[in-house]
Amino acid sequence: MRTFSALNLLMLSVSYGATLKICSFNIQSFGESKISKPEVVDVIIQCIARCDIMLIMEIKDSRELAFPQLMMKLNSRYSSRRNEYDFVISDRLGRKAYKEQYAFIYRKRSVSIKDVYQYPDLQTGDEDVFAREPFIVWFSSPKTEAAVREIDELFDVFEDVQQQWTSENVIIMGDFNAACGYVPKRQWNNIRLRSDSSFLWLTDDSVDTTVKQSTNCAYDRVVLHGERMIQAIKPSSMEVFDFKTEYGLTDQQALAVSDHFPLGFTMGSVQRRRG
Repeated sequence: MRTFSALNLLMLSVSYGATLKICSFNIQSFGESKISKPEVVDVIIQCIARCDIMLIMEIKDSRELAFPQLMMKLNSRYSSRRNEYDFVISDRLGRKAYKEQYAFIYRKRSVSIKDVYQYPDLQTGDEDVFAREPFIVWFSSPKTEAAVREIDELFDVFEDVQQQWTSENVIIMGDFNAACGYVPKRQWNNIRLRSDSSFLWLTDDSVDTTVKQSTNCAYDRVVLHGERMIQAIKPSSMEVFDFKTEYGLTDQQALAVSDHFPLGFTMGSVQRRRG
């Protein structure tokens, strides 16, 4: 049985005039093997450095050594000051022995963390809903298991977070498996996150977020909620970052990095309403 990847929710308190680059990246099976390959780490670091906030998914490292090494390499490569980048990482999540972690890497001069919340996956019957429970982080900017069931359940996660933090303005992003064989077209009407018009899906169904040439699937998604959040983000800024083409990699070299491309978008200023 396939276990599904990260479903994460990001909240932002952004001051007027802020501009942020926000991204997500499912780094396939990130662990000690991948961190030991300099050519792979180089591509990963370049992808991270393009963003103010980067969600990292599929961290598989039982000894929890690889991710600290990645952060050390990132800070030594790109920091103009000491430890410019920081991170927050989830517990190791998953059913039985199979575990993964999510992490948010962020540029400290751009944002700070206001709160962190691990959604408790309540069991329905004999089985919990999420393969790995959503990890929710509230950032503040001083300058600015079926896939159908999992995606639908994010509506309940959203309502739970609303009660926890009393905020309407959120970003839900990650690897939803929201395409191809995982979500048949007839099932979209059964997904509240999609049928509720208060949510704006920033990623179109036709977008390909996969590295393999043999697949064309919009697995990775970004969903917005809240008037201020929707106003702050320009749909035209949404991008799938093709690191294979950008860095001149072969198919084999690109797939050594991940089978997913990173997503990214820009958060700009929010206009105050008069009256």
